[in-house]
Amino acid sequence: MEPQFNTNTLDPVIHGRVRLGMMAYLASVKSASFGELKQKLEASDGNLSTHLRKLEDAGYVQVNKSFIGRKPLTVVTLSEKGRTAWIGYLGHMQSLLNGG
Repeated sequence: MEPQFNTNTLDPVIHGRVRLGMMAYLASVKSASFGELKQKLEASDGNLSTHLRKLEDAGYVQVNKSFIGRKPLTVVTLSEKGRTAWIGYLGHMQSLLNGG
């Protein structure tokens, strides 16, 4: 039996332009600052914060907030759960590209 083409099972936490971009970028670097993600994804502070919270709530990223002097620094890292979800997402996308 031929596999069924089904986009309904794509991870909705990842499947959004900003979250997808964030996952892809974080998978390629060890960690990234909020400012770096904002620049790479061309997102506003509020938009990035909202999407970052969704990934954090799902356990896909870890957020570390600190200060350098008096300036706040937020650093985001892909968690093991996030890396596993990302690899699964890519596998599912590959399956869709292959017709099922």
